[in-house]
Amino acid sequence: MTYTVGMYLGDRLKQIGLDHHFAVAGDYNLVLLDQLLKIDGMEQVYCCNELNCGYSAEGYARAKGAGAAIVTFSVGAISAFNAVGGAYAENLPLILISGAPNSNDHGSGHILHHTIGTPDYSYQIEMARRITCAAVSIISADEAPAKIDHAIRTALRERKPAYIEIACNISGAACARPGPASAVLSDVPSDAATLEAAVEAIATFLKKRDKVAILVGSKLRAANGGAATVALADALGCAVATMAAAKSFFPETHPNYIGTYWGEASSPGAREIFDWADGILCLGCVFNDYSTVGWTAWPRGANVVQADIGAVTLEGQAFDGLHLKDLLTALAARLAGQPKKGATMTEYRRIVGALAPVDSAAPAARLTRAEMARQIGALLTPETTLLAETGDSWFNAMRMKLPQGARVEFEMQWGHIGWSVPATFGYAVAEPARRIITMVGDGSFQLTAQEVAQMVRRGLPVIVFLVNNHGYTIEVEIHDGPYNNIKNWDYAGLINVFNAGEGRGRGFRATTGAEMAEAVRAALDNHAGPTLIECVIDRDDCTSELISWGRQVATANARPPVK
Repeated sequence: MTYTVGMYLGDRLKQIGLDHHFAVAGDYNLVLLDQLLKIDGMEQVYCCNELNCGYSAEGYARAKGAGAAIVTFSVGAISAFNAVGGAYAENLPLILISGAPNSNDHGSGHILHHTIGTPDYSYQIEMARRITCAAVSIISADEAPAKIDHAIRTALRERKPAYIEIACNISGAACARPGPASAVLSDVPSDAATLEAAVEAIATFLKKRDKVAILVGSKLRAANGGAATVALADALGCAVATMAAAKSFFPETHPNYIGTYWGEASSPGAREIFDWADGILCLGCVFNDYSTVGWTAWPRGANVVQADIGAVTLEGQAFDGLHLKDLLTALAARLAGQPKKGATMTEYRRIVGALAPVDSAAPAARLTRAEMARQIGALLTPETTLLAETGDSWFNAMRMKLPQGARVEFEMQWGHIGWSVPATFGYAVAEPARRIITMVGDGSFQLTAQEVAQMVRRGLPVIVFLVNNHGYTIEVEIHDGPYNNIKNWDYAGLINVFNAGEGRGRGFRATTGAEMAEAVRAALDNHAGPTLIECVIDRDDCTSELISWGRQVATANARPPVK
């Protein structure tokens, strides 16, 4: 059997730990899909459209560390670019692979289908270069190994998406076989001298301060710094909070965890502690208008250490060329055995008492947001992953106390409504042993609902809590208008459409707490397909955090031009 370019690509994807790739067929990628089917242990997973394909691969990357989506030229790839942009914003190595025109057509003056009607086909890779860390076009089998390796290696090192474009007549062309996986998996080590200097600078910074706190940001996962952060927290003994987008990136069962720091939307006591602290270690943090609540909660200045994935700044000093994981590990070792910095924990215990549990509502009472969130929170186990869609689902999830091992996934930097449904599909493909729960609003669901059909197709026991409050509630709280109203669907009944007489998905509509509880019991018993529970609540029934956050974001959006 001839070894081909497509097989080389498939073997490299397998070597980096992928057991699946997501695909939508199109005539420019059909031969490539054939070649990928030849890879032992690599399964091809089909999606309803290219946007969903990209987000499925993005969800898979959250679970597996990387993901791959295969689409066709132009009409497919440009649709998938939305998900690629999201992966760039969220620091996820999504590898987008596009079939492309025949190599003989390049420079021929031919106008081809699925193009914008010009004989220059370079527009797609030019677009891709703006939203990836590496973009390559392959029109020769000889150059394929080096270009494929470059794209994959760069994506893994930079924790960003990459783009690979392969001419349709090259996918099946003969190609050399790949060497060891280390060619794409190896990384550039931290500069030893810089690492030592950075640790010394931070240790000196901490020695001069008593009220120290750690703030965990969403880039910590990309830096693979979770365990090192726990070691640092143990060494310091100080308060630790997560930013909203980093929920579950630090164990909430840790004795020093105080909740989410999010300005007005913070967990009880967290904002007060960070306002009071005289030394804040920001680890992998992203400060944008959403995470700072309209720029009202932005830790910066002389009392703040900003430790990014590959660089650190503090007190007028900058250290580049190091890995955050290495920095945290070395710093924890340096501080071990030294006096603890426990003042922030002492103060936190003074100002925050034990939080009262949320009582269950009367079974026959109309379903409320609080009762819905209480029942969802009760489902969380160490083997659960909760995906929370853009909107009030963020704030509902933020309030939930996570057991050790539970995970939460947000897409807070990109904030594309509809992300959660295909991302849930991809995540569930990657982690079949975990309980996968999704909270999504009705407006968001309407953007990408088709991928529930693929959950049915693969028999994935996902539980989708769909909040039917008749519109875009997050937009209502930022700036209301008739454009925030949507056409209602029979969401629970939609599952029967997707089943089409052969699937095992189930749909329920809950208008009371008792109806929701019964639907949850049925969902837990359904191991043969997804369960969608349509939770009908009042349009204005949302968290207080969303109201405060929305007001501040609206104020930031409405700033007049500077004259």
